[in-house]
Amino acid sequence: MNVTYHGHSVVHLEANGKSILIDPFITGNGNTDLNADEVNPDVILLTHGHDDHVGDTIDIAKRTNAFVVAPVELASYLGTKGLETHPLNIGGGCTFDFGRVSMTQAFHSSSFTGESGETIYTGMPTGIIFEAEGKTIYHMGDTGLFSDMKMIGERYDIDLLFIPIGDNFTMGPVDAAKAVEWIKPEYVVPVHYNTFPLINQDGDAFVKSISPVKGQALKPGGSIDL
Repeated sequence: MNVTYHGHSVVHLEANGKSILIDPFITGNGNTDLNADEVNPDVILLTHGHDDHVGDTIDIAKRTNAFVVAPVELASYLGTKGLETHPLNIGGGCTFDFGRVSMTQAFHSSSFTGESGETIYTGMPTGIIFEAEGKTIYHMGDTGLFSDMKMIGERYDIDLLFIPIGDNFTMGPVDAAKAVEWIKPEYVVPVHYNTFPLINQDGDAFVKSISPVKGQALKPGGSIDL
């Protein structure tokens, strides 16, 4: 399975012959190598409703007919925009032809800015467990540290963990290192940092701090083969 990081929290997967894009915040993201008009995913997975995670989902899905899996309230909202969606909620999962998607809790908030600037509530924020081709990926979305991360680490054998380290809005490096200790993944990639001044962090220093767990601070466009 090929996995590519595209800046902020944007992740692209190739699994079971499908192109899968997680949290496609592209337009307005100065820390990505992607162009929203050029990506062609079959599937979009969303962790929560904030603009820097939903990003270009509506425009991309309308152009490519991508199938969108999202928390239930967010899926319902996107359905009103003409997108084909599948709703999930925390603790639930569903097996699709491209893999199994399950949603974990995340301690954060979740809303979307509407066309008139109004704030639209989009349900609970989540993390995503993606299982395909014998591998398990955990994209934590945006979250603070919480002790049930230990349970998630016991429940799943995580091959690759995408973990926010930006601080201010999510965990910072110290709390993220504790999360890695609890989850016990095979490999770690930090996300949600260096996009804005408020979340500037040293990704390489974070990776060193979690040794002996292996990890890499990928540059936008950097890939891993699982």
